[in-house]
Amino acid sequence: MHRLLLIDDDEALAGPLTQYLARFDLQLEAVTRPSAALARLAGERFDALILDGMLPEMDGFEFCRRLRAGSDAWRDIPVLMLTARGDLTDRVVGLELGADDYLPKPFEPRELAARLQTILRRTRLTPTPGAAQPAATLCFDGLQIDAPRREVRVAHGLVELTGTEYELLLMLAREPGRVFSRDDILNRLRGQEAELYTRAVDILVSRLRRKLEPLAALKTLRNAGYCFALPEKSS
Repeated sequence: MHRLLLIDDDEALAGPLTQYLARFDLQLEAVTRPSAALARLAGERFDALILDGMLPEMDGFEFCRRLRAGSDAWRDIPVLMLTARGDLTDRVVGLELGADDYLPKPFEPRELAARLQTILRRTRLTPTPGAAQPAATLCFDGLQIDAPRREVRVAHGLVELTGTEYELLLMLAREPGRVFSRDDILNRLRGQEAELYTRAVDILVSRLRRKLEPLAALKTLRNAGYCFALPEKSS
C-alpha cells in the first residue's frame, strides 16, 4: 500500500477522500498547514504528495519550490498539485516548479486516483529479488544514465531530477534520433490520452534542458516534437 500525504486546508476533504482512495490501496493522511507537512516529511516517508495551491502560511507553489530545493528524499517525491482554478498560468507555474501533475478543483475522485497511480508507477522502487533489472548504463558524450540506479551524471557531477524528468530523459535516450510528439510523450508518461494539455511537455523539456546545461541533449523539431541528440560515447 502506498502512503500519501494530503496538504489542504479544507478539513472536510480528507475524510471522504481517505475512504475513496483506500479502494486503490492508497493510504491517505492529511494535514492542513505546510509547517505540519514539513514536520511529517522530516520524520516519515510518503510515496506521493497531494498539494493544494491555496494554503495558509505559504501557498502550494512556494511549498513545491521549497520541497524541490530541500533534501534528496524530498526532491524525488512525486507531487500532484490541486489548483482552485484551471488557469493555464497556475498549471504552468506548478509544473515549472517541479510538480509531476496537476488537477483543477473541483475534481472527480476517480481521476485523482488514476493520476496518482500513474505517477506512483514512476516512483523509484527497490528491485525485488529475481525481478528483471533495467537496461544497462547508457553512455553518451558528456552524459551517463545509470538505469539500474536511476542516476544521471554530466561532467560536473550528479544531476538531480524529479521522477518525471528522469523518465522523459530515459525514454528519449533509449531511442536516440527518434522524434517523439508531445502526445507520444504525454501518453507514455501519464498512461492516458493527452488531449488536455500538451503545453506540459514543453515545460517538462525546458526544466530538463536547464538541468543538463551546457549539454544540448534535447532537440526540438518544430511542429513535430522532440528527440535525443547526443552521440553515443565511443569506446
